Amino acid sequence: MPKGIPETVPDDGLTTRQRRTLPITAVHTGPGKGKSTAAFGMALRAWNQGWPVGVFQFVKSAKWKVGEENALRVLGASGEGGTVAWHKMGEGWSWVQRSTEAEVSSEEAAKEGWEQVKRDLAAETYRFYVLDEFTYPMHWGWVDVDEVVAVLKDRPGSQHVVITGRYAKEPLTELADLVTEMTKVKHPMDAGRKGQRGIEW
Repeated sequence: MPKGIPETVPDDGLTTRQRRTLPITAVHTGPGKGKSTAAFGMALRAWNQGWPVGVFQFVKSAKWKVGEENALRVLGASGEGGTVAWHKMGEGWSWVQRSTEAEVSSEEAAKEGWEQVKRDLAAETYRFYVLDEFTYPMHWGWVDVDEVVAVLKDRPGSQHVVITGRYAKEPLTELADLVTEMTKVKHPMDAGRKGQRGIEW
């Protein structure tokens, strides 16, 4: 695809401009490092365009502080680009009010997160969504992949969605406009080195 020129032009009746503004569904999957990192890079571009950004982290613990979270929160509050809302399943989700004694299983929390994503898509709350590690609730059977595909396919407006995580199911990759599989060639952990500051977080 030299110089950004498509190899084929579909006979869909759309102009180049119309085709260029269609919403994108992207999936970053595979065993290699960099799936979330790439998604947050896309979120930076969305922020720069002035788009509202919604991040939903479906697996990471509340204790796990990724550097992109702090950076995007600061940028979102700066008034320079778009707004940024960051939601973590590990914190019980920011929109759920429950007593401190209430225990919710990971499966229930994942379902709550997906229900909120559906509400936000219907309301066109954000222009750009990062559903981080959302492939896992689908892989584990907590969230129905066919429902996800149907909701994404019928979402209104021009809302872009990027989903990250291993084991992306075929119906999801079939729907997606952009699928990138991260492969591992080498990793520091192969040499017994654990994650380090400034690289993993």
